Amino acid sequence: MFEFVAVSKAYNGQPAVEDVSFALAANRTTVLMGPSGSGKSTILGLMTGLLKPTTGVIKFEGEPLAPARLPLLRRRIGYVVQDGGLFPHLTCLANVTLMARHIGWRKSQIDSRVADLASLARLSPDVLARYPLEVSGGQRQRVSLMRALMLDADVLLLDEPLGSLDPMVRAELQGELAGIFRRLSKTVLLVTHDVNEAAFFADQLILMRAGKIVQTGSPEDLFDRPTNGFTREFVLAGQSRVRTGGK
Repeated sequence: MFEFVAVSKAYNGQPAVEDVSFALAANRTTVLMGPSGSGKSTILGLMTGLLKPTTGVIKFEGEPLAPARLPLLRRRIGYVVQDGGLFPHLTCLANVTLMARHIGWRKSQIDSRVADLASLARLSPDVLARYPLEVSGGQRQRVSLMRALMLDADVLLLDEPLGSLDPMVRAELQGELAGIFRRLSKTVLLVTHDVNEAAFFADQLILMRAGKIVQTGSPEDLFDRPTNGFTREFVLAGQSRVRTGGK
């Protein structure tokens, strides 16, 4: 679906992403992980066209991204930002249906899609009628996912979607999200710095450090067959944090 070919992005001469190459396989979940400042959010900005690469080529379905393609491309991408990113002055339902109404969907079409997604996300009409600050963190994340799926996006980009939730809610939503990805056969790129969350979701893992890809492969490749010291230390630190209760 997406392919990065020797992509770099610099700000004032300082690289945020440097010579990055990878591909997102269709209908699979790729997890991008690494410490803060490793370039994960820059990758998302490049994929949506919000940022332009300094060098290199980004392709979508085999064709280079071009400004003329971006408006239609963005309708094929569902984006879940950190903490949900819902508009606080709109109800949850209005957040979900905002783009569908903007591009002129019929009310019957909107209502049918909302009903399907609400069932998928296990959200009641009562919750959707409230404002984001009136619902729980887990419910806000489900609303944000509904919004990302509303236009039946081919690609889902999720930026630390569960990072702010308490452990019990996080574990519940992990299982629900994984089930949704499987049922809908979506191409997913999930960004996290949590090693165990990465292992839970990933068909493919990409580990970054200081703007560069350190290692790519299956969870087993990175966890059991690290090719360098940083990969080994990153995985061990994440697993140690779980054993000590995150302290």
